[in-house]
Amino acid sequence: MKDLILYGDCKDTLKQFKCKARTCITSPPYYGLRNYGDESKQIGLEDTPEEYIQNLVDVFREVRNVLTDDGTLWLNIGDSYYNYRPGKGQGLVKQTVSNTNQDLPSKCARRGNKLEGLKEKDLIGIPWMLAFALRADGWYLRQDIIWHKPNPMPESVKDRCTKSHEYIFLLSKNRNYYYDHEAIKEQAVGERWGGNKPINMDNTKDTNNQFSGLTRPRKMVYDKRNKRSVWKVACKPYKGAHFAVYPPELIEPCILAGSQEGDVVLDPFMGSGTTAMVAKKYSRSYIGCELNKDYASLQTDRISTIPNKLPLY
Repeated sequence: MKDLILYGDCKDTLKQFKCKARTCITSPPYYGLRNYGDESKQIGLEDTPEEYIQNLVDVFREVRNVLTDDGTLWLNIGDSYYNYRPGKGQGLVKQTVSNTNQDLPSKCARRGNKLEGLKEKDLIGIPWMLAFALRADGWYLRQDIIWHKPNPMPESVKDRCTKSHEYIFLLSKNRNYYYDHEAIKEQAVGERWGGNKPINMDNTKDTNNQFSGLTRPRKMVYDKRNKRSVWKVACKPYKGAHFAVYPPELIEPCILAGSQEGDVVLDPFMGSGTTAMVAKKYSRSYIGCELNKDYASLQTDRISTIPNKLPLY
């Protein structure tokens, strides 16, 4: 299968597929956060969260049609807060593509429409709204994975915790699906009480002038274990674009567990090409869809830096 990037509305370009993908790994535009430059077709600027969710359900229905019968969908999605700004609307970052650090994003206005059922400062709950909607549309909702960010974006809030996680949902086309758990097993590290150096837990000594209390725990390395559902992966900026690309390390387990060498990996929201880059790294073919053709050179340059074969995860 030849690697391929299709430009245009993914709901249309997905209908042009002549082959089947083994897995889809993607992160769609988040609701109400950015303007990607084509307000007539882009997803994320809908008037309501419900319209946004329905548009994504329609996209992933087309994705399901081009997956193999044992195919999977790995979906990274973040949440949004409701901030009602009557009149002027809410300022959104206008997305740009840049080859330098000088081209800073501008702002574009968003309609200040009031949403029924939401109060000022409410967390909308976009990830679970989407997960449940996809399940209702026929997908098997298999797992929620937590992407824990040790270096999250700073926030100026003082009435809640700083947000440092996003979701990755694993969904499957059918009840039985391809999933290689051996490919992503992780090293098991634990602690065992023992050793010859006692620890004094209360900073006192016994009558024999010896420390009392538990002995010191020692870190032990055991055989590999099944991968856990909280993935600690640091965010990494990419200087070629002014948007938050997910780091390659985040989706490496998705590629390895969801496909084999030679399989086709699909990303209907290709953006900077991270999914294609990792697919190529592990000897998979890729097909990407992208609304904005301005990203073409960025994607090509990024993917071309990766050799065809690197050591496995």
